[in-house]
Amino acid sequence: MRKKTQKQMPLMITGIDHQHARELEGINKILDDNPTITELVWQDLTCACNLTENPSGANGMTAEQVIRAAVIKKMEEFSYEDLAFHLLDSVSYRSFCRIGFADKGFQKSALCHNIKSITPETWEAINRILTSYGVNKKIEKGRETRIDCTVVASNIHDPSDSSLLWDCVRVLSRELFKINENFEVHVNFTNHTKRAKRRMLGVMNAKNKKARKNQYQDLLVVTKKTVNYAETAVSLLETSSFKLHSQVVSAQSLAEELRQLIELTEKVINQTVRRIINGESVPATEKVVSIFEPHTDIIVKDRRETYYGHKVCLSGGASNLITDCLIVEGNPPDTSLSTQMLDRHKEIYGRYPLKVAFDGGFASKKNLESAKNKKIKDVCFAKKRGLKVEDMCRSEYVYKRLRRFRAGIESGISWIKRCFGFSRCTWKSFSSFKSYVWASIVSANLLTIARKQMV
Repeated sequence: MRKKTQKQMPLMITGIDHQHARELEGINKILDDNPTITELVWQDLTCACNLTENPSGANGMTAEQVIRAAVIKKMEEFSYEDLAFHLLDSVSYRSFCRIGFADKGFQKSALCHNIKSITPETWEAINRILTSYGVNKKIEKGRETRIDCTVVASNIHDPSDSSLLWDCVRVLSRELFKINENFEVHVNFTNHTKRAKRRMLGVMNAKNKKARKNQYQDLLVVTKKTVNYAETAVSLLETSSFKLHSQVVSAQSLAEELRQLIELTEKVINQTVRRIINGESVPATEKVVSIFEPHTDIIVKDRRETYYGHKVCLSGGASNLITDCLIVEGNPPDTSLSTQMLDRHKEIYGRYPLKVAFDGGFASKKNLESAKNKKIKDVCFAKKRGLKVEDMCRSEYVYKRLRRFRAGIESGISWIKRCFGFSRCTWKSFSSFKSYVWASIVSANLLTIARKQMV
């Protein structure tokens, strides 16, 4: 160990001998070998822009930097603030994202805007490019596939009727305050947020059904009053004349936002009245579980736990690549998805697999017949559900091998949930939800291919 400090520090590190640095190098080579990926991202980034020969202003991020920054974010599960710091601080990340030595990096707002500009269709196309690349590099042939479903949760709190009503009151009141502060109109309203919160807490702590119902009734009263205030505000925004064009556009945008919130609030009021006041059972398809993420579905898996998000059906191969993903609306049974997943496999590889292993939820005589009609030799359902082994596979040995093979996708799903944020989507809106899911899958596949090529 040296007693004195080094007199002169090197200007920059030429290379890092570390596993993660080698993985980034591998991903870098994959992206360089597939320039179509950058082209697809560039199209998303420029679709709403007017490109001129002599552009003015800041240069911004290149498509190459955007896709690479997105991969870093998903691999490390960084927030945008953390991502901005590490792209400024880390030599490896700066090199991977092609950020010059003199560049100052990017603000978190620029990173957020650009990464979320990549559409889910583009992410899916990128994944298909990677799947084709895996075939060319003999990493994944697509002859055997395993299919299973999981749930990706939306970024919402556990819903209850009382908490949803309180959400409606406080959000509508916040919008009404915004109107009075920013526009030349005045909405006369009473802020019922505190009263709504007390009633919500009263519902949670009620000693009996009668006391809970009384709390709900008052909570419904203040929610309906707040809706009336919001409807008045919409009318004022639409009928008032503003001096500046920017104010007119802002007023129209806010009026549309308020109308959507009012519609959601009325649905929440309706389901609360039906459930709590009238004692009805409201079907899951008619329920609103969040006013912030209204696209969220109620998913009950095998009568066990209830999830709030979307069902996702995944296909994987022997290499642990996630070859395909289907994000489903609603909560259809797994048995209704098997034929669609097999047809999508044919779209990707140009042929059906020779062997396929399904989770037990896909098992049905109809699905077995459909798969056999597609010239699939061996079809394995993890649970037989009355089906005979000789009807599914050529032998008991093949069936057992495929059942063990199917279990491998469970580890793949666990990996992307633990390491790529796949368990819970933190992006807002259904379109962003799909982008988030695909971004996790693409990042996981890039790392998988890079590691396969390192061996």
